[in-house]
Amino acid sequence: MRRRHLFRPLDRYVLSEFWKIFTMTALGFPLLIIIIDLTDNLDKYLNRQLPRSQIALSYLYFIPDSMFLVMPAAVLFATVFSIGALTRHSEITAAKASGISFYRLTLPIFVGAIFASGLAIALGELVPITNNKRADLLEEKKFTPGADRYNFVFAAERGRVYKISSLNAERGKLEGIEIERKGKGIDYPTYVLTADKGDYKARRGWALTKGALHVIPSDTLSDVTFAFDSLHDVAMREAPTELMATPKAPQELGYRALSRYIAALERSGGDANELRVERALKLAIPVTCIIIALFGAPLATSTQRGGAAYGIGISLATTVIFLMLIQLTKAVGGKGLIPPEFAAWVPNAVFALIGSVMLARVRT
Repeated sequence: MRRRHLFRPLDRYVLSEFWKIFTMTALGFPLLIIIIDLTDNLDKYLNRQLPRSQIALSYLYFIPDSMFLVMPAAVLFATVFSIGALTRHSEITAAKASGISFYRLTLPIFVGAIFASGLAIALGELVPITNNKRADLLEEKKFTPGADRYNFVFAAERGRVYKISSLNAERGKLEGIEIERKGKGIDYPTYVLTADKGDYKARRGWALTKGALHVIPSDTLSDVTFAFDSLHDVAMREAPTELMATPKAPQELGYRALSRYIAALERSGGDANELRVERALKLAIPVTCIIIALFGAPLATSTQRGGAAYGIGISLATTVIFLMLIQLTKAVGGKGLIPPEFAAWVPNAVFALIGSVMLARVRT
């Protein structure tokens, strides 16, 4: 009996209306982004002599990234149009006459927004995988000009991070390397490998000389250090030309991998403010799905004034303002004018405050 009370036919009706609009918007916006991107870059891809099937597959991998960015907008559109339709058809009035408050009526929409938030978190972890595959298909990872590179950090596979003082790709030599792998305990310990020099041989990989391996089993156990004259690191599979590739973008790294990359960059003296903002946004944007529903629910009650056109206009305007606010706070946080993590959450805080005030003023 209690389950029926919590999930009544009216709840299923409201949730189905929300989910239909959300699904169309969450898939429709990425399709529009794909068309615009394809129009701008098709000549470039064809000049690379890429097969058309390969280009098409690359855009299939582009869908998670484009969906992740528009999830809050999809929730806003679904909230505004589903509640707006209930308002125009006097269904909200009928529900209130039956003793159902506005808050209780819109509860399924907030449940839908929570599901959308979870979906956005999952997409955020899927995006680095699909973006890497897309970059490979489109041959985006071109090597930097020249044969030398200095003082850089490289995020490798298996959670390993390289900090290299200098690299000459043409001769296959590097100097001053530190390799760190974050562990999980005694069975999979953290270690830091340092070496003065490294030489690359085809088919054999990297031979490191004059260094030490520091094994850190746990916080409670003492570190163990092994010095060596020469060492062959079988896990360091990257060729010199691969190490010359441009650094990975935040979209190519998951939350944990990006955290390791930021830590390594900060230890090497680099500025990681922009990356810290991007890392915080990986959580802030999914949470926005819930906050935007809080903002959109009272906003939707006014869409009956101008019908669908008014609803589209107010939703688009809100989306544009929100995206502009994100870009503004990213710039401010990236420059270190305010804490980067705080900058990522400012748009959410602003919309949560406005939404709370608007929701409190709605007639229940």
